[in-house]
Amino acid sequence: MRLSFHARDASRLLSIVSRTNMDTHEKYMREALREASFAASEDEVPIGAVIVCRGRIVGKGHNMTEKLNDPTAHAEMIAITAATEALGGKYLNDCTLYVTVEPCPMCAGALAWSQIGEVVYGAADPKRGFSTFSPSLMHPKTKIIAGVLAEECGGIVSDFFKNKRS
Repeated sequence: MRLSFHARDASRLLSIVSRTNMDTHEKYMREALREASFAASEDEVPIGAVIVCRGRIVGKGHNMTEKLNDPTAHAEMIAITAATEALGGKYLNDCTLYVTVEPCPMCAGALAWSQIGEVVYGAADPKRGFSTFSPSLMHPKTKIIAGVLAEECGGIVSDFFKNKRS
C-alpha cells in the first residue's frame, strides 16, 4: 500500500495504486534513481528527478548544488526547468514528477507554481520534506504518491552520508 493524496487533503488518505500504475511508477522512479546515481558520482547529495508527460520523459535532473555553487540547484528545480523548456510553457498540469526523496518546501513551492499534475516520491524526508511543514505547499489539484521504491531511494542517500562520515 502506498500513501496517495491530493495536496488539499489534510488527512492523507491511503489508497491502493493499481498494479499497472505501480509498474509505471517503478519504471520512472528507476530513471530518477539513475539520476541520483549521477549526482553521487559527482559527490552531490544523491537525489534524482524525472518529469514525464504523456508517457515521455521531458525533463531530468539531479542535485547540482556543489557543482553550480547554488543552493537552489535541487534535482526537482533542474527537472522543472528542463521540462518547461521542452514543452514550451511554464505549466506542467499534464505531467508527473518522479523524485527519489520527498521535495523540500522550496521545491514544493516551485512545483505548485508549475501546477504539476502529480508528484511521486520515494523516500520520505521527516526533517526537511514539504509535508513536515505544510502539505498545502503543493497546488491543490496536485496528486501526491509517496513511498515508491522507498527503501532503494532512501538507501542511496543513507549510503552517501555513511561514506562521507567514514
